[in-house]
Amino acid sequence: MNNALRPAAIILWLFTFLATSAYSQEHAVTPVVRDTTIMSKSGAAQKKYNEQLDLIDVGTNVLHKGRGRRTETGELRSKKMRISVVPAAGYTLQTGLAAIVAGNATFYTDTSANQSAILGNFTYSVRNQIIAPLQTSIFTKNNKYNIVVDWRYLYFPSYTYGLGGYTALSDGYLINFSAIRMHQTVLRKITNNMYAGVGYNMDYFYDIKELNPPPNKTTDFQTYGYNNTEFSSGFTFNYLYDTRTNPINPERGSFVNIIYRPNLVIFGNTATWRSLVIDMRKYVRLSEGSDNIFAFWTYEWLTVSGKPPYLMMPNTGGDPYSNTGRGYIQGRFRGDNMAYVEGEYRFVISHDGLLGGVVFANAESFTEQTSGKFETIAPGWGAGVRIKFNKFSRTNVAVDYGFGTSGNGGIFVNVGEVF
Repeated sequence: MNNALRPAAIILWLFTFLATSAYSQEHAVTPVVRDTTIMSKSGAAQKKYNEQLDLIDVGTNVLHKGRGRRTETGELRSKKMRISVVPAAGYTLQTGLAAIVAGNATFYTDTSANQSAILGNFTYSVRNQIIAPLQTSIFTKNNKYNIVVDWRYLYFPSYTYGLGGYTALSDGYLINFSAIRMHQTVLRKITNNMYAGVGYNMDYFYDIKELNPPPNKTTDFQTYGYNNTEFSSGFTFNYLYDTRTNPINPERGSFVNIIYRPNLVIFGNTATWRSLVIDMRKYVRLSEGSDNIFAFWTYEWLTVSGKPPYLMMPNTGGDPYSNTGRGYIQGRFRGDNMAYVEGEYRFVISHDGLLGGVVFANAESFTEQTSGKFETIAPGWGAGVRIKFNKFSRTNVAVDYGFGTSGNGGIFVNVGEVF
């Protein structure tokens, strides 16, 4: 490659390395870890991944011409910690462009355990937003326990549009707040692929301000109960069933995660309220000789009883990975209960595995404050490209364009699949 072109290629590589939609108060970063199910294979399966091309291969050959493609022969699990720190950039509808410094550390606590990960980053967006999360997923010997932590600080001016499904895009106005989240869970293995456990979640929002509410009009936030602070605290009861071959980019398998969270007055809440989240996914590979996959997702986020704070209500893109509702900006819809379904077809474009594509469709609905019923459905649809970042973990850089109704739409970027 021409030396004059190398700086531009390196910048592009860094951009795609960690371009992600991990920029909201509800997001949890997915660890990009080596797929040990692939590493344990040999023969034809190992050869397949060695022959593929990814962005790391491309970047390595930009810096070291003629280096060729990386290969893996399978290695023993070492307790040595691997640490990476990388500058990058990202984009979402809610943040615009953002500058990121991200780091992660991966290691094994035991040769019988899954890979553990510690992740952190600092993000500053062109809209003066600050996001600073720290997450861990640590497996003990024989995977008996999985310790999951999600701590973060946010300064997050962003748009809100009111409650229910009848709101319009023109109803949006800016609110500003700071937030501290401290979520931690300990899961105990029941049988292979099945875990149960308890946790404690605390969410504190402060310095909440409506920056430019519509004049001469009472906003839904004010009607619902506007305060300059919101606090939620409660234990969680968790069930997890996961048969996916690779959580980063599943080829087959199922995933079920159920979280029940009672926020009781005795834990500091101004009033008791309870929530229930049911997250279910299914992956179907068309045939053993094909890398084309159908993926299905349903996400139910319910207020079982009581009245959650406004910023804790179910909302578009408010799931732990900020990925529901492609086609709509985060927070576009909000209500006491959310029902969501999505389907996606994932297919290969280039034989070397570097490029792939997806087409998707989804639908979301929120209950109305007046009736408590689901009265509207907001569909979304679109397509995107997948650029292989790491062929051994099957990690893709995902760039989608999603369409919604009534003028909604935009670009959505992730590292790893949307679900």
